[in-house]
Amino acid sequence: MTRGERPYTLVAELTYRCPLRCVYCSNPMAITAARTELDTATWRRVFREAEELGVVQVSLTGGEPCVRDDLEEIIAGARRLDLYTNLATSAVPLPRARLERLRGAGLDNVQISIQDVAAAPSDEIAGLASFERKLEAARAAKEIGFPLTLNFVLHRGNLQRIGEIIALAESLDADRLELANSQYVGWALLNRAALLPTREQLDEARRIAAAARERLKGRMEVLFVTPDYYSQFPKACMDGWGRRFILVSPDGLALPCHAAHTIPGISFENVRNRSLADLWRTSEGFARFRGENWMAEPCRSCERRSVDFGGCRCQAFLLTGSAAATDPVCSLSPHHHLVESARTEAAGATPAPFVYRTMKAAT
Repeated sequence: MTRGERPYTLVAELTYRCPLRCVYCSNPMAITAARTELDTATWRRVFREAEELGVVQVSLTGGEPCVRDDLEEIIAGARRLDLYTNLATSAVPLPRARLERLRGAGLDNVQISIQDVAAAPSDEIAGLASFERKLEAARAAKEIGFPLTLNFVLHRGNLQRIGEIIALAESLDADRLELANSQYVGWALLNRAALLPTREQLDEARRIAAAARERLKGRMEVLFVTPDYYSQFPKACMDGWGRRFILVSPDGLALPCHAAHTIPGISFENVRNRSLADLWRTSEGFARFRGENWMAEPCRSCERRSVDFGGCRCQAFLLTGSAAATDPVCSLSPHHHLVESARTEAAGATPAPFVYRTMKAAT
């Protein structure tokens, strides 16, 4: 680890429980049972240790963090440490009264996921009638005084409605709009044939988003995230493995990203047993792909190695069977043909039926 390097964000996965069954959910295929979730006191200790490490913001996520009865207490613990808190929520369940309590506890920002611009397609993706409740929560959040981020996961089924998505965000007076194309891990990989768009769809959506970003500058921030499968080079996943982010899973594993513990052969330790600082600085899991020394060719000699750090380790494992491989989305990867084949299939295939997320617990 580079001297002086420190994390600035803690992603607190409070639970994997969620009333929605989104077909692109990035949570693991097998999840932690509710009885093993960290309790309130442990989360507060984790926040304290994170703040001592240099963390300045906490993203409270899941699953659906609002199913935690102690969410207000958890937020209050972060507020006492002056940590900026963002709640990433499906808004189911999130009535106005609870939003007000969360505001009183010290919550700084609300990020609500919406699946589409109308009830039928939104509810189909979510696997639950939830669209109207999401709109109600978004309106209430603004009325209470929260900065509001709206997150729409884009895919083959809704990219053609991106103009309507932007209009909906404007009508809800969102401060930030995240147009995040689905990334193919977790349940999204299982549903890739139904979700992966064509290049033509993506190019048109990007054009519309770019025009909206200019038009709405100063009123609403518009962020468009291209799917990895259509990028020439991969993104630096989580700004590089173990560089700036710490994620703590519902049962207490300290991780460099949300799916790292699904990679076999890597040991990740628990915040119940060691301090967050020890885990960040010395644990085998964080050290495994940190920096550049682990890289093989073509990454080792690539001039982008300190920009994208070889891309996503989980994606590399899922597509090639080796987490040490160059991310196949990279045009220089010897496995890039796997991504090219998926794009070709998407261009000509009839979308397959969705496979919905289940709540199967890990054994």
